[in-house]
Amino acid sequence: MEIKTIATELNSLAYHGRGIIIGKSADGKKAVTAYFIMGRSENSRNRVFIEDGEGIRTKAFDETKMTDPHLIIYAPVRVLGNKTIVTNGDQTDTIYELMDKQMTFEQSLRTREFEDDAPNYTPRISGIIRLENGDMNYAMSILKSADGDGASCQRYTFAYSNPIPGKAKFIHTYKCDGNPLPSFEGEPKTLELPDMDIDEFTQLVWNNLNKDNKVSLFVRYIDLETGKHESRIVNKNK
Repeated sequence: MEIKTIATELNSLAYHGRGIIIGKSADGKKAVTAYFIMGRSENSRNRVFIEDGEGIRTKAFDETKMTDPHLIIYAPVRVLGNKTIVTNGDQTDTIYELMDKQMTFEQSLRTREFEDDAPNYTPRISGIIRLENGDMNYAMSILKSADGDGASCQRYTFAYSNPIPGKAKFIHTYKCDGNPLPSFEGEPKTLELPDMDIDEFTQLVWNNLNKDNKVSLFVRYIDLETGKHESRIVNKNK
């Protein structure tokens, strides 16, 4: 598996769509996650992240310019006990509600499909971090159309136990630019997680996202022993 730096990977595409990074800090003491959104249309770019309890939600920056909240207004991050859920859509709520009823992450996502935005059929990407006994494990999922065929849904789940300190996995919605946009392919990518504090990490990710297309970024460090977390939000719209 090729291991890339965050800067190299983020600069490899002008438009990743939405992306989730999850891993363990270099010192092995924290769970690290980042979620970003990018946009090319005025409606998609007209957003900010705001705090919502222990998580966040998206909000229109200028309510008068919001033309369609469908698919772009949702809660990307929610916390359920020792679990942190991160997704690119309202499947966050599906995972939260069904896992609260003792279903698994994978079972919860079997009730959902990719987004109904033909012809792109944007994948639904999701991640979950579990803290247990001073350590972490995590999983990532992608729900995507079968080679752009909106009649068929493919579901992939990737689970990571005893993650290696200083490494993270990265999944995003689109493989590259195109019309329609091709879905992400293969396993989540492996990235180096530098030994840096949350502010340095936040700036690293934000500064390496395409300046024209980036919209918002959320970063969270979670202490594996105590479960306490520290978060940062960066919005292009201010």
